Amino acid sequence: MHGVTTIDAHRSAGTGFVDVHTHAIDPDLPDLRQVYPDDRWPSVERTSETEARLMFGGIPYRRIDQRCWSADARIANMDREGVAVHVLSPIPVTFCYQASAAGAAELASAQNEFFAGMVCAHSTRFAALGAVALQDPDSAVDEMRRCMRRQGFLGVEIGTQVGGTELADPSLDRFFAVAHELGALVLVHPSDQDLSPRLTGLGLGFGAGMPIETAVAAAALITSGALSRRPAVRICLAHGGGALPALIGRLDKGAIIAGTTADSPDLPSRLARQLWCDSLTYHRSALMAAIDVFGADHIVFGSDYPFPAMPQPIDDIVGDLPADVWQQICRTNLEESWRSSWA
Repeated sequence: MHGVTTIDAHRSAGTGFVDVHTHAIDPDLPDLRQVYPDDRWPSVERTSETEARLMFGGIPYRRIDQRCWSADARIANMDREGVAVHVLSPIPVTFCYQASAAGAAELASAQNEFFAGMVCAHSTRFAALGAVALQDPDSAVDEMRRCMRRQGFLGVEIGTQVGGTELADPSLDRFFAVAHELGALVLVHPSDQDLSPRLTGLGLGFGAGMPIETAVAAAALITSGALSRRPAVRICLAHGGGALPALIGRLDKGAIIAGTTADSPDLPSRLARQLWCDSLTYHRSALMAAIDVFGADHIVFGSDYPFPAMPQPIDDIVGDLPADVWQQICRTNLEESWRSSWA
């Protein structure tokens, strides 16, 4: 059963957000340190029934709580905030693209089992984007196929680079081709493990590093010819497309200087219309810029639940959009996209 069933379960009510950008984690992740001791792995250290520390490489990474793993806690929040569906996805530090491919594949499989359990237990409230070990594209394809055969999986979440390999690299063409074949959404989410030390050293990892990292990955997809090789795959950029909307004019100008004609279909601003993004911009003008670049029909609602990056209130920025635009972004773009893919 495909994830469109989960989304459609709430369509009759016509209300409530479909939140495409939320994170979850299994509090009982497999301990990979014994088998793969040379790599850094995530683990969860429970400190109480409702709280825990997410560890990475044996070092505390961030505090988390039951909203990361408890369906009941999430649903209580969803009901209070008017959210119909959470699309669950991995916390990016768990991508582990620098680690052993075999260990990363084991971790991805375990995470996907956890997501599948939550979706199956609450099929009208949750869908999922699976984890894949993208440093081994063939393994990633196999895991993505396995995910897409399961109830409620809409696609996968990946990082902005894979151990230094750009998403635009031809070695990943088959992965994206299979994503198109399966009708899978590919959510591109930056990991703080990939950010420039200059920006993190300045305390700008969240505010500038992550949106810049997303923009660089997206710009490379656009200018390298990768989107021309992968014209139909559904790629969604987290955080409103990062800094890409602010860069698109310069990318156009650079292409024209290099010899692309102003009316070419390969102009970066035209190719960018193939991409999607979420609404998580924190600023109305930034959201409007994303709408201008990607189109209102290519934007979905995202909150970064359950982390402090969530908008407060959750409908900040989107709350007073025109009713038709709100309906597109917060519900129907995702619903209609999967209906057409799986008709």
